[in-house]
Amino acid sequence: MGFFNFSLQVVVVVFISYCSFVSFVVYGNNIRSNVIPSTLDGPFEPRTVPFDVSLRGNAVDLPDADPRVRRRVKGFQPEQISLSLSATYDSVWISWITGEFQMSNHNKNITPLDPKSVASVVRYGKLRNPLNHEAKGYSLVYSQLYPFEGLQNYTSGIIHHARLTGLKPDKLYYYRCGDPSIGALSDVYSFKTMPVSSPKNYPKRIAIMGDLGLTYNTSTTISHVISNKPQLALLVGDVTYANLYLTNGTGCDCYSCSFPNSPVHETYQPRWDYWGRFMQPLVSKVPLMVVEGNHEIEKQVGNQTFVAYSSRFAFPAKESGSSSAFYYSFNAGGIHFVMLGAYIAYHKSSDQYRWLERDLANVDRFVTPWLVAVWHPPWYSSYNAHYREAECMMAAMEELLYSYAVDIVFNGHVHAYERSNRVYNYTLDPCGPVHIVVGDGGNREKMAVGHADEPGNCPDPATTPDQHIGGFCALNFTTGPAAGQFCWDRQPDYSAFRESSFGHGILEVKNQTWALWTWHRNQDSRSTVGDQIYIVRQPDKCPVRYKQTERWFASI
Repeated sequence: MGFFNFSLQVVVVVFISYCSFVSFVVYGNNIRSNVIPSTLDGPFEPRTVPFDVSLRGNAVDLPDADPRVRRRVKGFQPEQISLSLSATYDSVWISWITGEFQMSNHNKNITPLDPKSVASVVRYGKLRNPLNHEAKGYSLVYSQLYPFEGLQNYTSGIIHHARLTGLKPDKLYYYRCGDPSIGALSDVYSFKTMPVSSPKNYPKRIAIMGDLGLTYNTSTTISHVISNKPQLALLVGDVTYANLYLTNGTGCDCYSCSFPNSPVHETYQPRWDYWGRFMQPLVSKVPLMVVEGNHEIEKQVGNQTFVAYSSRFAFPAKESGSSSAFYYSFNAGGIHFVMLGAYIAYHKSSDQYRWLERDLANVDRFVTPWLVAVWHPPWYSSYNAHYREAECMMAAMEELLYSYAVDIVFNGHVHAYERSNRVYNYTLDPCGPVHIVVGDGGNREKMAVGHADEPGNCPDPATTPDQHIGGFCALNFTTGPAAGQFCWDRQPDYSAFRESSFGHGILEVKNQTWALWTWHRNQDSRSTVGDQIYIVRQPDKCPVRYKQTERWFASI
């Protein structure tokens, strides 16, 4: 800790498989050079890109009248069609909605649509015609209810989820969804399955997004994502920001600022439907894996929370041994993803923690060498927004994740971009994961700009805990350059790069030890790179807890 690598040229020999090698040439740590740096060059001197004030004006929500969010189907024709993965390559989920949502005053009853009135059917196959396989799913309707005078209640259309099984790896499939008995089938869409899990197989590109919302900047983010042609997309929480609205559709940039006397934190649930329609061109073709954020809490009557989130998305919870939609895992080729919940119990005696122990113990790093963890609020962020807010989760889980040699952590919540050096327990550690914050998807709360290390920006420790995460664990540092302080007085050593700009990231795993991470800014052309680095695993220097399979060794 305390010194940084400024080497001009490094030649690295990488062990790709059990019988081949490859050499990479890496120059220094200047990402604007023609050669991309790697974590082997680190730790890097912390760098901050100055904030461009012209970017603040773009986070304006798409209006109800925007054609991209309007309902374009009739009757019970499917809309808001989306894909998500199951735990392994041979299965995916298809989700869609039929019928229209309903709203009424709090004292008027709504008769929900009957989920049994419309079948949940997916016809699919490797040929566009005929689609010779059929899967049947289940359906539901949810309500968002507020027992207060003048507030509007909401009931959804019929939400359908159907799981396709027996799929072949890395193959293109075509599908239609709906109810063929009433002539209500969608157009034909297609998707490609994940490759079989192996140290040689990986999705070509994985898009990572956070804190999207539904603004004009969101539309730029998604346009850029589509142009990058990902095979998989991850959304690290905070989906629609429907809770920045009153039930009458009046929106704001800051709910508590605009509506301090509201009897309950209202939401405008049609924003979820708008978002589903807007995202369909991407997520009807590319699987989207979502983890919950604080904006999905949406408390309603009976203290129910996360109802829209839990109802609208399909999660591989059961397939991955989880009893909750708030935490689950899945494989994408040679990558094992662990999706964790910050807004549900995470302490060492919790169901989530015990599930995580079991899941990590079952990961075979000879089959899925890469281990990636995802949750919403970051542990390592130097912005003063949400600074050290998730410290209790960090205290409970960081040691476990480190002991299993997690390679990369993705978070959102902070509306900016930041990439860490390899770090563990606030100390530079060559075996710690790289933490990447991508809460810059474009939502209307705008950018996080201030840094906790700037004069006057260090938060009062008493203000940092989030009431939904629970606990108070953020104390003054006891060791290192910030010992005795709550904040650093300069950009922390763990922070390698930070910039307040909207954008998204692309992860390209090249082999079992090298992965390319690229961050794209919205204000740039689609081919321009804002930040780029090779993240390199070193299993020979950083021991992991291996689960060794007889089948894999027998094939060597």
